[in-house]
Amino acid sequence: MNYLISEALAADGAPAAQQGGSMMSILFLVLMFGAFYFLLIRPQQKRAKEHKTMIASLSKGDEVVTAGGVLGRISDISENYVSVEIADGVNIKVQRQAVQTVLPKGTIKTTG
Repeated sequence: MNYLISEALAADGAPAAQQGGSMMSILFLVLMFGAFYFLLIRPQQKRAKEHKTMIASLSKGDEVVTAGGVLGRISDISENYVSVEIADGVNIKVQRQAVQTVLPKGTIKTTG
C-alpha cells in the first residue's frame, strides 16, 4: 500500500518537471527568432529600403550597373522603365528595379 502512494506522488511530480522543460523550449524558440530577426531579416529590409530610395532618385545621365551586369549611362527615364546607353547609339530598355548600382560620375570613360 505504501508503494502505491509513493508511485502516485512520483506521478504528480513528473508533469511539473515537464512544464519547466516546455518553458525552456519556448524561451529557446523566442531567442532563435530574435537571432534570425537581427541577423537575417532586419539587414535584408534595410538593403531593400536603400535600393528603393536609390531607384526613386535615378536621373538622366547617371552611370549605372544593371542586375544583368550591363554597364551604361541612363539616357531616358519613364515611370517603370529606364533606357540605358551601353555604347554610342546603342540603347537598351530595362525595368527600374533592374538597376543594381549607381556608379560615381566619370566611371564610364567615353571615347572620342
